[in-house]
Amino acid sequence: MAGPLTGLRIVEFAGIGPGPFCGMMLADHGAEVIRIDRASGSRGGSSPVSRADVLARGRKSIAIDLKSEKGVALARRLCATADGLIEGFRPGVMERLGLGPDALLADNPKLVYGRMTGWGQTGPYAPHAGHDINYIALAGALAHFGRAGDKPTPPINMVGDFGGGGMMLAFGMVSALLNVARGGEGQVIDAAMTDGTAVLMGMIHGMRNAGVWQEDLGVNALDTGAHFYDTYETADGKFVSIGSIEPQFYAQLRELAGLSDDPDFDAQHDRSQWPALKAKLTQLFRTKTRSEWDALLEHTDVCYAPVLTMSEAAEHPHNRARETFVTVGDHVQPAPAPRYSATPSATPAPAPLPGDDSETVLREMGLAPDEIAKLRESGAFA
Repeated sequence: MAGPLTGLRIVEFAGIGPGPFCGMMLADHGAEVIRIDRASGSRGGSSPVSRADVLARGRKSIAIDLKSEKGVALARRLCATADGLIEGFRPGVMERLGLGPDALLADNPKLVYGRMTGWGQTGPYAPHAGHDINYIALAGALAHFGRAGDKPTPPINMVGDFGGGGMMLAFGMVSALLNVARGGEGQVIDAAMTDGTAVLMGMIHGMRNAGVWQEDLGVNALDTGAHFYDTYETADGKFVSIGSIEPQFYAQLRELAGLSDDPDFDAQHDRSQWPALKAKLTQLFRTKTRSEWDALLEHTDVCYAPVLTMSEAAEHPHNRARETFVTVGDHVQPAPAPRYSATPSATPAPAPLPGDDSETVLREMGLAPDEIAKLRESGAFA
């Protein structure tokens, strides 16, 4: 094991999206993460059951039948050995299983019990189903993703599931584990994607409060309203990105793009001129291929980058120099981040299949071979 979380044990109840992302983050940085998979071998939703599943990498897997009393008792024994727990069921499900916080914190008062939901454990929406698109809509974020005159566009599921969900839960888990290490007690973390998404919008709320952000879609400096902060199509049908906000960066864009003598570009922050200036830049960027714009604008202070696909990003010289992507098994995927100078993270192991490590985990818990055999025969684990 390697990474600053080495020595911590986390039990993760298998789920989809943000819960596994939180487990991946903790495992990437050294924690031993033992995922309780379903004895049936499925994980629900559209999550792939495959060694190529990036969100499930770096784990051990034990497949337990949580519909049986012996299976629930086995899961409870495992949680008693853990520093932390991750679950992403609807509110009340873990309590009905007999694995709620009251029971598990009674067994293990130092346990950090992480709960990942969309709406949170309380509130009018709490009992109901939802997905990322719904959570970021209610949190006041989705209304601000998109272009003027168009409808709001979901940013895949980066903001709710992963930024406001799994990453926020990982931060909460590490914070609570640090509190325990300093002598505190275990506790429950109620991580709601609506709450986390609202926090991610903090800067935009500040800009609105200061009077420099309008709530209309696509009319602001950072939401494709401005000509100097947008993507543009090139002659070969690819795209580039420009983020020339500061005056010195904007001046360099004008110089390198041949716009220094065009007086229309003088009034950078005149919003009434943005549509016309954007039309000019749209025409300009279509005069060269993406590679030609790379040659002209890369490695300058224009704030420029080509818009790359996932496969292109893995091959870009900057990402290759930093080893931003690694090959795990036969599959390219993001490397653990951030980086540490004294406790570097190891290259993750491929995702286990459900139950790959069942007997290993039970032996490490101290169960005798005959007890393991009886539990297997009873169907408590697979």
